[in-house]
Parts: sequence; C-alpha cells; structure tokens
Amino acid sequence: MTRTPLESSVLAAAGYDAAHAKLEIEFQSGDVYTYFAVPKRVFEELLASASKGKFFGQKIANTYPFEKH
Repeated sequence: MTRTPLESSVLAAAGYDAAHAKLEIEFQSGDVYTYFAVPKRVFEELLASASKGKFFGQKIANTYPFEKH
C-alpha cells in the first residue's frame, strides 16, 4: 500500500486500502500499524486535519481494531 508522508511529530505517513477499508499508519518511531474497518472519510479527514497526531488520538486510536507489523 502506498503511504502519503504526513507533517506530524507523531505520524510519519498514512496509506489507505479502500477495497478492504484498511488504514496503515507509520509512526515517527518506525512502527507500522494497520487499522481495520476504517471508513474512507476518516482517512480523508486525517489527511485534511491541522493536527494529525491529535486527530489520530481522538478518532482512530482505541476506535478501530488493529495489528502491529
């Protein structure tokens, strides 16, 4: 999955697979997580948000099931 670089002190990049509703997040630490059953609008809102780390914390973390790679 292609990831879009993000300007964030927490998140390095994010990618989205619309066919499977999967959101892939790469953190500045290098850790990569895949979040499942994420609506496309949530990915679009993440990209558009002024604070990507804050958006992630409020709308994605602890909301969707995930696995660490």
